[in-house]
Amino acid sequence: MDAAPELAYTMEVNEKLDVYSFGVLMLEVLMGKHPGDLITHVSSSPVTAHDILLKDILDSRLPIPRTRMEKEVALVAKLALACLHPSPQCRPTMRQVSVALPK
Repeated sequence: MDAAPELAYTMEVNEKLDVYSFGVLMLEVLMGKHPGDLITHVSSSPVTAHDILLKDILDSRLPIPRTRMEKEVALVAKLALACLHPSPQCRPTMRQVSVALPK
């Protein structure tokens, strides 16, 4: 799993590192592989869910979800991208993520 970029220069361990790792894990589940290229893209500039198409994130071996499920998967992808924000202060808290996740 990738470590948050700020760990390289601050060596400070805090909850925002866990949020970043959770975002990587969520994307890995959605993509069916490690999201290395996407992480590189996100770390170079903040990316929002509007900048990336859901079909480009989802594992191509799976059918594209429809209707309600599509909205839930899109929400999970949006949360994952928010967790990878280059600035730790701009990442959500794990509480915010857990409240926002579809039930």
